[in-house]
Amino acid sequence: MYRARDELANEEWLAELDGAADDLDLGPVTRERAADLFLSTVPETERSKRAALAASLYAGALIAGDRRSQSVVAEAVGVARLTVQNRWRDVLEEAGLEPPAW
Repeated sequence: MYRARDELANEEWLAELDGAADDLDLGPVTRERAADLFLSTVPETERSKRAALAASLYAGALIAGDRRSQSVVAEAVGVARLTVQNRWRDVLEEAGLEPPAW
């Protein structure tokens, strides 16, 4: 869970999330899930936020049934595919969700 001030403090990152979601043609449910995941697990260091955003967007798409490949999400956010691959499960676990076993 996150606080309302977290949303205000990360407005520019949420705008980036929306921009990437536009590029990926993701629906509103996916965007909401991704934003919730990002805000629930947002790292304190600015340097790590882009990676967290990419992992949250990928995981949010999985939850919403709006799957995109790790490569496509990584490209839309501007990170390496390996960044998404290494972080999306942790994002789900930090948010209290169980990642799939596959």
